[in-house]
This record gives sequence, structure tokens and C-alpha cells, in this order.
Amino acid sequence: MQSLNWLCSSSSTTRLHVPSFGIALVVLLSCVSVASSCTDQERSSLIDFRDGLSPDGNGGLHMLWANSTDCCQWEGITCSNDGAVTEVLLPSRGLEGRIPPSLGNLTGLQRLNLSCNSLYGNLPPELVFSSSSSILDVSFNHLSGPLQERQSPISGLPLKVLNISSNFFTGQLSSTALQVMNNLVALNASNNSFAGPLPSSICIHAPSLVTLDLCLNDFSGTISPEFGNCSKLTVLKAGHNNLTGGLPHELFNATSLEHLSFPNNNLQGALDGSSLVKLRNLIFLDLGSNGLEGNMPDSIGQLGRLEELHLDNNLIVGELPSALSNCRSLKYITLRNNSFMGDLSRINFTQMDLTTADFSLNKFNGTIPENIYACSNLIALRLAYNNFHGQFSPRIANLRSLSFLSVTNNSFTNITGALQNLNRCKNLTSLLIGTNFKGETIPQYAAIDGFENLRVLTIDACPLVGEIPIWLSKLTRLEILDLSYNHLTGTIPSWINRLELLFFLDISSNRLTGDIPPELMEMPMLQSEKNSAKLDPKFLELPVFWTQSRQYRLLNAFPNVLNLCNNSLTGIIPQGIGQLKVLNVLNFSTNSLSGEIPQQICNLTNLQTLDVSNNQLTGELPSALSNLHFLSWFNVSNNDLEGPVPSGGQFNTFTNSSYIGNPKLCGPMLSVHCGSVEEPRASMKMRHKKTILALALSVFFGGLAILFLLGRLILSIRSTESADRNKSSNNRDIEATSFNSASEHVRDMIKGSTLVMVPRGKGESNNLTFNDILKATNNFDQQNIIGCGGNGLVYKAELPCGSKLAIKKLNGEMCLMEREFTAEVEALSMAQHENLVPLWGYCIQGNSRLLIYSFMENGSLDDWLHNTDNANSFLDWPTRLKIAQGAGRGLSYIHNTCNPNIVHRDVKSSNILLDREFNAYVADFGLARLILPYNTHVTTELVGTLGYIPPEYGQAWVATLRGDIYSFGVVLLELLTGKRPVQVLTKSKELVQWVREMRSQGKDIEVLDPALRGRGHDEQMLNVLEVAYKCINHNPGLRPTIQEVVYCLETIVEPQQVQVQL
Repeated sequence: MQSLNWLCSSSSTTRLHVPSFGIALVVLLSCVSVASSCTDQERSSLIDFRDGLSPDGNGGLHMLWANSTDCCQWEGITCSNDGAVTEVLLPSRGLEGRIPPSLGNLTGLQRLNLSCNSLYGNLPPELVFSSSSSILDVSFNHLSGPLQERQSPISGLPLKVLNISSNFFTGQLSSTALQVMNNLVALNASNNSFAGPLPSSICIHAPSLVTLDLCLNDFSGTISPEFGNCSKLTVLKAGHNNLTGGLPHELFNATSLEHLSFPNNNLQGALDGSSLVKLRNLIFLDLGSNGLEGNMPDSIGQLGRLEELHLDNNLIVGELPSALSNCRSLKYITLRNNSFMGDLSRINFTQMDLTTADFSLNKFNGTIPENIYACSNLIALRLAYNNFHGQFSPRIANLRSLSFLSVTNNSFTNITGALQNLNRCKNLTSLLIGTNFKGETIPQYAAIDGFENLRVLTIDACPLVGEIPIWLSKLTRLEILDLSYNHLTGTIPSWINRLELLFFLDISSNRLTGDIPPELMEMPMLQSEKNSAKLDPKFLELPVFWTQSRQYRLLNAFPNVLNLCNNSLTGIIPQGIGQLKVLNVLNFSTNSLSGEIPQQICNLTNLQTLDVSNNQLTGELPSALSNLHFLSWFNVSNNDLEGPVPSGGQFNTFTNSSYIGNPKLCGPMLSVHCGSVEEPRASMKMRHKKTILALALSVFFGGLAILFLLGRLILSIRSTESADRNKSSNNRDIEATSFNSASEHVRDMIKGSTLVMVPRGKGESNNLTFNDILKATNNFDQQNIIGCGGNGLVYKAELPCGSKLAIKKLNGEMCLMEREFTAEVEALSMAQHENLVPLWGYCIQGNSRLLIYSFMENGSLDDWLHNTDNANSFLDWPTRLKIAQGAGRGLSYIHNTCNPNIVHRDVKSSNILLDREFNAYVADFGLARLILPYNTHVTTELVGTLGYIPPEYGQAWVATLRGDIYSFGVVLLELLTGKRPVQVLTKSKELVQWVREMRSQGKDIEVLDPALRGRGHDEQMLNVLEVAYKCINHNPGLRPTIQEVVYCLETIVEPQQVQVQL
């Protein structure tokens, strides 16, 4: 959930410390205490609330409220002198459960604060329509349903503050409910799922209303003129909804407004200057991301108190009015992505106290206005993508607070002078100056010795000439360096690895020569996630755009990149490449590299892009490449490679274009049988000689092997007898690579481990031993591996009785310590539902962890949709719908029924398993809770898989239930389209983007899997598409809850009955 203006208070009841004023005072206070004890009814109501909380989510109230029979003495409870409970203040206590209507029996209650907990269910109307309460705050919980009404509401309720923000409320904000709140001063209903029109009559019924926050909902329709009746309203926020039309003239009659915010809607029309001028008290105006047109009115200059102006992402044209200079209080202005033009020098910035100014993506021209250098408090300045020209003035050093500067894509000149002037801005951390300085020489000398705080430097696409300068080695805090698309020459300097915080290096599309220096394989930030955890997650003042579709507000949200493509590099790919274990993007394409692709490249299990095309590489492709399960782009075309291409997993989705220009490659993907590739005669002769030598050696060593095995057999029999006498022993080391039939460790593995089987019901036998697991997996033989992910391997285990289990081995270094792991896994084992993969037990040995699950005979949904060419494996639509419904029910259980609620964090088709009847089971739920925080397998700070990650996670939000909804929406799109989330439609499009584009063009039917179309289910599928589309809403607050999704999926029975209402 988003962080809103009304933050959770941690206030608790204030306790008076009694000074030593004598026995008389103590006696007096004792008498008062006795006289002010609460009534039996109030005590009963509070106990009813406490007992309705889950055992693990009662915030310690079971103990804290057991010390006294007088509830006035309980923590969080305040009473009046006559003993009536007046305040219940329990914010941020970890409370989980429902709010009982019996709290309405506290007839003297004036203030109730249950914010920042995990309370769920409906909000009892007895609390909303209390005849005594003036403040009700239940924000940041999991409450749902409509805001209920009372049958006979009493008019003139005392309620003044109602905060129900950041929950899952639905329906309309009923005027019937609001019309009795005559004393309401503040209403915060933001970050829910309210729909329908804005409650425009609220000010008629509550004339004293001061604050109204309705943002991040699903309100629609136009803005009613009735808001002009809100004579005392100072804050009106309704951004991130579906509002249409223009701003009504009457709205500006609310002249007390200080904060007016309608961003991310579909508003149109021009700003009316004659109306805008009425809002003389306006401090904050945000109309960004709408469809506003026309010019900025001159009357904007009469808003003398205006501090923030957001008009970004609109269609506003013309020059800025010089009257804008009169906004002397202005601190923040963003006009990004409009069609403004003209010279910024017409604005007198010396009158302002600017901290942030974004004029990018417009048509401004001229030079950087000299008077902007008077803004000594300016922190962020973006002038990118305009028509500015000229040189940087030495006066830019006056911007002592400047931290972020972007002037990309203009026509500035004299890069040497620019850098010499800019390095005097001592607080500069992000400098983006690419696509300027056409054809100039990058300065080489060491006179550029500033930039000690610089973390981001992009000087791309100029194109500059010269070599990579040595002064860059002094930028010891640099994390992102982009020198791509220039004409730089020389070799890649070996000192780059001394930039110990660098994790993003792009020097592609230059004229660099020589070998790839081995030192490049020693970049600390690309070697270990533990090193990455050392980075300061600096919040960028303005978002940085890496590609057209991705923007980042946090430095450590960027992917880990090593891009050397399109140069003239020679030599081999260094063997040390395997050390860069947290690398996400590796691009060595279009060079003159030779030799083989090193086997060590298969250690890069976090890779999402691997491109070594257009080189002179030889040899076979490493077979273990198929273990790189996060690859979404793979290209080895136009080399001299030979042998079979990898298969399985993502490799079954890569097209022939990934391999073209390698005539010696073979495999089913290329329709070339590997036995049909003709071998050269010389090679055949050499191979013949080697065969003769091998036969001779085998005769000699074969005899020795037989003698050795006979001896081993005798020892094995004796050892087995010894082991049978010591059955209580357990294993020593659970390392999958040592589990082979010849391992000497197998006898000792029964020592020192902890194996716990979880009881799952009466009559079920859970007497499995670790020795049984060893036998069932053939000592964890690789032939038994049935799955591999970022968290570990999965083995098939077949027991003597014929039943099967799945054993998941978590990567040892990633897991919690034993005590914490045990507590978490036992909590997860309590999650038992017909659509969750049953967890049968766990095993702990040293750093290693095993989880024991039921085996699903039909594998995963990912297998059936993407990883098979068998014609009999086709899933028809009724089966796909059945799978969607089952998976939704499983997800609903962990979101709503589990105590505590579980955020899955990695919902994807490979985590939806199928039994023999194609019933769906959600797998790996809660797995992220067993992993250390810094051990994640994506570039964000959160667990997730490429293609399924919600857009808000790229800005380092915490994982949320609504993030799971987005991922589930992607799964629904997979079921509907048959496509992977990152299938190569075109190089830049992901499935979500493609679906959005097709729908915008009215091509909904073309989104559906061609194999399913026209079989009588099109209408059902289109309705599921509507559900999926709501799940992938870019705004988390507008996504449906999982209950709503399940309801819609369950009610899709006959096409004519389907109505999607989320």
C-alpha cells in the first residue's frame, strides 16, 4: 500500500507518574482509581474484541489485559473520571482478526485508533455511526466490503475524523451514510477500491469539512460542480481514479483550497485562468498525467502561496507566461512531457526558492537561463529532451545543493568546460549529459578531480572520441557508468574493478579494441549479493529512465549490467566470468571474440539477458545453460559453434534467430538431428586414434576397477550391518552434488540432522525417516531433479510403498538460522487448503534445508503451456479455467484465511502445480520468509520473477497482497494467450505491454490463444481477460482483491451469465 499523508501514530495511553507528595495524596488517588473503574459491559466488550484476535496476532493483549479486572488500567485504554472508556488506542500492535460490533457498546468512546494492524472483515456500522465517537482511525488494515449503513441512522453524529484509508473497501461512498456525518472535518478514504461517482454532496451535509482524500480508488464520472459548496475545504485529493471531463468553474468557488490534486485521471480541456485566480490560498496543485490542453494562463502568477506545481504528462502548449516569476514561494515545478516552447530566460527564477525543477520532454530552446543559478537550494534540475544549446556557465557552481542534473538530448557544447564547471558542484550524485557535445574529445587529463559524491554518470550517444579517461578511476562512489554509443578507442582499462560500488557498466557501441581484461571479472558488486547489500539505497530526486519502458527511483533497483557489445574486442571470454554471480545482463555481442563459451558462464544463475552473437566463438554450447531459468533473451547467432543446442525451460521458447549463422549446431529447435551433422575426415581420423587408445586403457584399468569394486562391496556389506545397529543416527551433509551412488558420505549422512514430519490430520502416518528420503531419491541423484529455481533444486522421491514426494533443497547460504527457520516453516505448515501444495515436513542439516512436499504428477502449469511439444499435452479452455479457479482459491486462502496472512511474492505459472485430474495447487507460498533479506534472485529488493513483477516493485515498495494480484493477472494472461510473460514477441515487448496495446486497438479477440478461439468459449475467455486486465492495473490501489477475482472466476459458468464487476 502506498504511504499516505496520514501516517500511523504509535501513540499509546499516557501514564501519569505519581510524585511523592505524601500518604494523603496516595490515598486520594487510590480512591479516584476505585471510583473510575469501568463497567462490566465495557469490560465484556473489550474482552470480546481481544478474544476475537488470532493467538499470534493479539499484540500481547492476552497478557497485558489480564493483570487487572479494571479495564481502565489496561494498556491502550483511557477512561473518564466516571469510569467510562473514552479512548481505545492500539495502533501498530500487530493485531489480526475481526473488529466485533460489540465495541459499539462502549457508549462513552470518543476516540478509536486501530490503524496499522492486520484486521480484516467488515467495519461494523456500530462504530461508524457511534453516538459518541469523534475520531475513528482504522487505516492500513485489511478491512473489506462496502461501507455499511445503519437502518435508522441518527442525524448529527459527533464524528469529526474518519480515516479508512489503505484497506480493501469496495462499493460506493453512499450519500445516505455521509449525510448523517454533519460534524465531519476530515475524511480519508484513499487507497481502497471505492467506485462510482465522487461523493459531491458531502459538503452540503458536512459544511465544516476541511480535508477530503479520495485518491487511489476506482471513482469515475465527472467532477461535480457541487464541490464548489465546500467553503471550508482546504485539501481535496482524488488522483489515480478514472475521472473524466474538465475542471468545473464552480470548483474554484472553494476558495479555501490549499491542496488540489487530481493526477492520473482522464481530465481534459484547458486551465481557465479567470477561475484559477480565485484559489489565492493554493499551496499545492497537481493535475499531472491527464489530457489537459491549451496554454498555461497568466493568472498562475497570482498564486503567491503556490509551492508545488505538477502539470507533467499533459498536452499543454505555448510559452511559459512571464507571470510565473511571481510565484515566489514555488519550490517544486514539473512540466515534463508537454509541448511547451520558447526561451526559459523569460522566467525570473531569482524570485523563487526552487528545490526541484523538471522541464524535460518539451520544446524549450536557448541557453540555460543565467538567473536559475541563483537558486542555491536547487537539488534536482532536468532539462533533458529539449532544444537547449550553448555552454555550461561557471556560475553553475553556485548551485551548492544540486544533487541531480539531467540535460540529455540537447545541443550543448564544450564537454571539457562542462565537466570542469560541474565538478565544483560538490553534492552532485547523478549527472546525465549524454547526446550532447557532438563529436568532441572526452578530456583525458587529471584536472577533473571533483565528483567525489557522484553515483550515476551517463555520457552516452554524443559521439565522443578519445580513450576512456583515467580520471574516472577517482569516482570511487560510482555505481552506474554509461559511455555507450560514442567513438571511444583504445582498450578497456583494468582499473575499472577498483570502482568497488560499480554494478552497471555500459561501454557498448564504441571502437574499443584488445582483450576483455580479467580484472573486469572481479567487480565486487557483480560477485555477491552480500556485497550488493552494502549499497546505500539512495532515493533519486527524479526518476532515471534506462529504457523507454523502465524507470527507476532507487539506484539499487537498476539491473546489474555488463555491456561491451558492438566494439572490436578480441581474445577469449575470460574464465572468471563465472564469478559475476549476480549479473543480470551480459552482452558481448558484435565483437571479434574467439575461443569457446566457458562452462563457468552457467554459474550466472541470475542472468536475464545473455548475448554473445556476431563473434568468432567456437566449440559447443555449455549444456548447463538450460539451468539459467531467468533468461528472457538469449542470442549466440553468427558464430562458429557446433553440437546440440540447450533444451528445456526458457530455451524451448527461443526462436531459430537465436542460433542462425552456426551451421554446425543441431537439435530439435533447429530441425537438425545431431547425428546428421557430417564430421570432417581429419576429425574422424583423430577420433579413431583416440578410440583405439581409449580401448587399450580401458582394458588395463577395467581389471583394476573390478578388484576395487569387489573390495568396496565387502566393506559396504559390513558398513550396512553397522548402520542397522545405529538407526538413530542422522546425516552429516546435505549437498546435492555429493549425493551419488559412489559417495562415501552416504553412510554418515544419517548423523546430526533434524527431520520433522508435520501432522496433517488424524490417522495419517508421518513416520518417514531421512534414510527413506535418501533411498527414495537414489541419494539425490541428478536424474531425480524435476525442478530448479532461484531458491534451489527439487527432487522426485519415490517411496517403497509407491507413493511419491517432492523434496525441495533450498540454497544453504540463503536461509534463516535454524531456530528462525523452524518457527517459520512450522507456521507455514499450518496453511492447509485443497489448493495449496501440502508441506509434509522439513529437514535441517548445517546450512542446508529440505522441504518435503506432495508430488504433483502433472508437473506445473508452465510445463503444460510452454515446455512441451507433445500434441496430447494441449490444455483446452475448460481445463484452463478450472486451473485458474483453483489457483485463485489457493491464493485467496493465504491472503485472507491464514493467520498471519501470507504474501506469496512469486506467483507464476511454474508455481502452480497440477495433479492427475488437473486440480491446481499453489506452490512456494511463504518461501520468501525462509530466505535472508539480501538473498533474492531479481534486480529489485523483492522476491519475484521477470515478467510477473508488479511495476511498483521497481521503485522498491514492500511486497504486498496487491502485488500478488498483479502476478496472478499475468498468469491469467498466460492461460488466455498461451504466451510467456517475456516471450519474444518483439525484442522490447513483454506480454502485459502487448495485451495492453492490443486492447487499446480493440483487438481483444486476437489476444486469445489461436488454438482456443472459435471453440465455443470466446465469450468466457473475454470475460476472464477483463478480470486479468484489472489485475494488471498499474495502480495497485485499483486492482481487485483476490476474493473479487475468485468470485468472478467462479461465476463464469455460462457465457450469458458472465458479468465482471471489480
